[in-house]
Amino acid sequence: MPTFDAPHRSRVADAIYGLLNPIPFGFFVAGLIFDITYANSAVVLWGKGADWLITLGLLFAVIPRLINLVQVWITSRRFATGADRLDFWLNLAAIIAAIFNAMVHTRDAYEVVPTSVWLSLCTVILLAIANILMAVRPTVTRSYAHD
Repeated sequence: MPTFDAPHRSRVADAIYGLLNPIPFGFFVAGLIFDITYANSAVVLWGKGADWLITLGLLFAVIPRLINLVQVWITSRRFATGADRLDFWLNLAAIIAAIFNAMVHTRDAYEVVPTSVWLSLCTVILLAIANILMAVRPTVTRSYAHD
């Protein structure tokens, strides 16, 4: 009887990925909340806080994406599912939107308002879709042949 084994992935890389992957989502959601608060209050503190949150989210987003890049596209390419690939692209699009958002936050004062809110919302929606997609995807399990 043939068996199907799950692709071999590094346990250390999986542990680091599992630890760091949810952190950027929290920073980007907090950045969205700060951007909305800044749009409604015009208190500069909220805009600066959103800028820092987005920057920290970007810093924490790099390592999980590099691990995901290696696991999905290089080492386990033939075992990666369409959901894995779509998760990678959605996260990459969210990071690109967050980079543009960080650039928008370099503008003066209230000039950032409409664009920063939309870019923060886009980032959060893309990451939420990616997280939902990975939560409902079918998983590969190990099976063992009995002799």
